[in-house]
Amino acid sequence: MKISIEDVSFLLVLASLLSTLKISSAIDTINTTQILRDGESLVSSGGVFALGFFRPVNSTNRYVGIWYNNIPGKSVVWVANREIPLTSISGILKIIEPGILVLQNDTNNIIWSSKMTRVAQSPIVQLLDSGNLVLREANDDDPENFLRQSFDYLSDTFLPSMNFGWNYATGIESYLSSWKSNEDPAPGDFTLHLDPTGYPQLLIKRGNFTIYRMGNWNGVRFSGETDVRGKRSLYGLVIMNKNKTYYREDIVDRSAKSRITFSQNGVWQRWSWIDGTQEWVISQVLPSENCDIYSTCGAYSSCNITKTPICTCLSNFVPKDLDGWNRNDWSNGCVRKTHLNCKGDVFLRYSRIKLPDSRYSLFKESMTLEECEVECLKNCCCIAYTQLAISSERGGCLFWYGDLRDIREIPFDGQDIHIRMVPSELGKNINKLAVDSEGKRRKLLILSLTSLMGVVLLGMSLMLYFWKREKNVPKGRTGGSIIKDFELPLFDLSTISKAINNFSINNKLGQVDMGLFIREKCAQSILGQFLYKIRAEDE
Repeated sequence: MKISIEDVSFLLVLASLLSTLKISSAIDTINTTQILRDGESLVSSGGVFALGFFRPVNSTNRYVGIWYNNIPGKSVVWVANREIPLTSISGILKIIEPGILVLQNDTNNIIWSSKMTRVAQSPIVQLLDSGNLVLREANDDDPENFLRQSFDYLSDTFLPSMNFGWNYATGIESYLSSWKSNEDPAPGDFTLHLDPTGYPQLLIKRGNFTIYRMGNWNGVRFSGETDVRGKRSLYGLVIMNKNKTYYREDIVDRSAKSRITFSQNGVWQRWSWIDGTQEWVISQVLPSENCDIYSTCGAYSSCNITKTPICTCLSNFVPKDLDGWNRNDWSNGCVRKTHLNCKGDVFLRYSRIKLPDSRYSLFKESMTLEECEVECLKNCCCIAYTQLAISSERGGCLFWYGDLRDIREIPFDGQDIHIRMVPSELGKNINKLAVDSEGKRRKLLILSLTSLMGVVLLGMSLMLYFWKREKNVPKGRTGGSIIKDFELPLFDLSTISKAINNFSINNKLGQVDMGLFIREKCAQSILGQFLYKIRAEDE
């Protein structure tokens, strides 16, 4: 068969067109003229990560995901179409105008897309060695100008270089969500967040309920983080400014491979790759014990897994519900033996603990610990304080304005907190509860009986006065009896006792409950402070 020059030219043009449509191996980028089919993949320039189509174990559904390229076993770190799977091997990933990454099924219907943020002139998709899949302009690799990136829409894995938290400029929160099961990567019941309220801390939630709290950031680590062996090759930091609040980890040793996964049961697992044994090894699991469960011991109580029972009231605090406490129901926590009255208050230091929930806290930077105490004393609503950044002498202050919850003892890496007390409570031991309570009851009974006798005598005196005055009124004078217009009811002792709750201290005649008064005022003050903080950030 004779082939003309025109035929050869046609075949060359056709081959060239086909080459633009099919992805060759070891390419990290596609543009609007290329497509990625099932069976093909993108590989980051350094060969660290790959993107392609995969099938979860025991499933026939197909998904687009990212995994480690040169590590045995497909450790998937990100999934695009988590909630809408492909049901065949005919899926196609491509870029369409005006700059949207889409996934099409075998009927060419779009089942997932990146959505458009702005119009792009020459959009490309690139897989980076960090594991980040970015949609950007071909001539602009500035991360601030990315059209979209997978690091903003996480799955169940946290990688070094990810920004985990809030971008206030875009309104996007980057957080982890568990898979429903090993077979289904759709979002499950558990989520992991960096909560910026008060001061940043990591929270594991099931719906709206907090399951676990890692503690607030102290400049080096999260205050409740234990067993940090897997972080030796990593450097963590929290970035806070008007545009964003996020946590990230960067690799110190470039040869190290590390990841954090979030299991279907809501468990944080830190993994490190061991080249010698060619396997992933777990170096950190949270939560891992009863004391890790959020607020196991309630307010003003500390948890220690080595003690029996595991919950103990802080010094100078007593169980709020003693019966429940004795039944190992610690949910109601503890209360002060003596309420604060904002007169000459002092601070008692508690050492080697996981700091309390910081969602009801405020902070100030560049202050010494001594300045923290002075500042806290200025506000009757300030319950406790600690050093904000433990690596600096002027590391700033963190102040609490609500109940202190979710405290646990950490023998080696715990921090100090200074809790406000009335001066008389210093040096007291919690074991004196029974003696103190008995003495208070005696004093209260004497004071109540004295007050009652005073009321009775006053009533009798008034009755005698008005009776004599009535007797001396001339006959024929108009007007009724003053006693009839101002009649004093008489009650027996049992009725009065019942009315004032058996001489309860909460019903002492003429006495203002200063503790209640201060707490109510503090609640108003706390709300005002947080509203002021929000307004300041908005401005």
